[in-house]
Amino acid sequence: MRQFQNTKSKDGKSNFTLKKAFKTIIWPRRKMVFIGLILIVISRIASLILPWQSKILLDEVIPTKNTNKLYELLLLVGIALLVQAITSFLLTRILSVQAQYVISELRAQVQKKVLSLPIRFFDNAKSGALVSRIMSDVEGVRNLIGTGLVQLVGGTITAIVSVVLLIQINPWMTLFVFLPVTIFGFVALKAFKYIRPIFRNRGKINAEVKGRLTETLAGVRVIKGFNAENQENKIFEKGVALLFKNVKKSLTATAIISSSSTFLLGLASLGIMGIGGYFMIQGSLTTGEFLSFTLYLGLMIAPIIQMSNIGSQFTEALAGLDRTEELMNMTPEEALGNRTEELTNLKGDLAFENVSFAYEKGKNVIHNVSFQASAGSVIALVGSSGSGKSTIAGLSASFLNPQSGTISIDGKDLATLKLSSFRKHLGVVLQDEFLFEGTIRENILFPRPNASEEQLQRAVKAGYVNEFTDRFEKGLDTLIGERGVKLSGGQRQRIAIARAILANPKIIILDEATSNLDTESEALIQKSLATLVKNRTTIVIAHRLSTIKKADQILVIESGRIKEQGTHEELITQKGRYFDLYTYQAKI
Repeated sequence: MRQFQNTKSKDGKSNFTLKKAFKTIIWPRRKMVFIGLILIVISRIASLILPWQSKILLDEVIPTKNTNKLYELLLLVGIALLVQAITSFLLTRILSVQAQYVISELRAQVQKKVLSLPIRFFDNAKSGALVSRIMSDVEGVRNLIGTGLVQLVGGTITAIVSVVLLIQINPWMTLFVFLPVTIFGFVALKAFKYIRPIFRNRGKINAEVKGRLTETLAGVRVIKGFNAENQENKIFEKGVALLFKNVKKSLTATAIISSSSTFLLGLASLGIMGIGGYFMIQGSLTTGEFLSFTLYLGLMIAPIIQMSNIGSQFTEALAGLDRTEELMNMTPEEALGNRTEELTNLKGDLAFENVSFAYEKGKNVIHNVSFQASAGSVIALVGSSGSGKSTIAGLSASFLNPQSGTISIDGKDLATLKLSSFRKHLGVVLQDEFLFEGTIRENILFPRPNASEEQLQRAVKAGYVNEFTDRFEKGLDTLIGERGVKLSGGQRQRIAIARAILANPKIIILDEATSNLDTESEALIQKSLATLVKNRTTIVIAHRLSTIKKADQILVIESGRIKEQGTHEELITQKGRYFDLYTYQAKI
């Protein structure tokens, strides 16, 4: 169920209004909210019993010394208090639980949306900041769907009923109360308008601070290796200082609301004492009526103060939903272009036709690249760092979209294919391969969680993972730590290759797949790679040219262009750039 739709203000920022919150979040759960409203009405009616019976106590029961009436009065007030306690429990149990369910639902929606975004989005975003936006920004929903909303409605009802009863007791005293209450309402509205952008900016600062902290913890070995603890401490201190300044601004605004409510409502109470005392001296107001008026006044004022707090919560909630909606309004990669065609019975013929690509507009890093990779062939990309090899691999994997030219799979334009139908045939092994925290078994099973034990063991042996897991006490069930930190680079790489073998893809992208291996491990992996690439279209990026001599086609990439193209023997014979690179490495 989609909670968010495009709503933007004139300045281009998302503007999640209370009206929209009602339409997309509250209204779909109207049954729960309606039950909450009924409970809050019952609770507020019960709260009116005490001031009503207080008047009767002072004006009727005590003067007549009627003990039976006193017992009836106490029983009625006791029942009213019990009703308030029960309704309060039910409100929390029903609406607070429902609010937490909505929060979990929205988090799942936002996470799903984030994973649907293009790779280039993640290249420009901090993972910690995204975690903050997924987990924290939606928490304000509890104030919209939880007890906050019904308390706002219930408080309004209580205030209105209390005003009617106050007018019946003494209209002049009631009129006097309205002046400071009106001024307070005006101050509160102005303050909320000032607070909302502060809350919105707080979410941004908080995400940035958490993002940096996540990077710091992930890179703790680098930090300690370069003795850079003080440097990271200063960066974090600067972030939390900005957060403090933001909180200080909001506290100033809320303090204005709080102090103005204390002063203005206190002023109202002072006036009531004076006016009430005068009317009591004149004999036109009884002691019971005065006490009842004071209690009703409390019932009217309490919701107003409560509404100011709830208003602040609503403001914070809407600011968080503003930021959440920014993410939800982003275009997923599947919707970029016209991806409507389903890919079936993939053979693996890959072709680039005059493909150009730029990370920044007008600054191409790939220039009119054209080549063909027939199904089952191995295409090797070689060249100096920054020449464009990884970009070509990223384009082949549909992680990037070309600015011009066409990339086709089995004669079909990749830009028109549904990504899911293409990527289910894709396998990727990167230079700095990512492993998830957990066991070796879980990481290999990642692309096919339901694979049989036989299929798993076949992949383990093909990747020569058993060569080191057999020495571990728990074997494949050994915990590897965050990002596989407990393993060597070569061991992590073999797990990644076993994972790709288990996925059984038609197209393989190998980005420096043997770069982290020692000579012995590399020899083992070369055997497993020979099995992996068999009958699969393979794009290989390699700096070790000795590993790609058997490639069907080698592309020498320089400055985003194909400078040379051919087999190992053909390129050696040409004695060009490839010859220079190969003979140079042979001497080392």
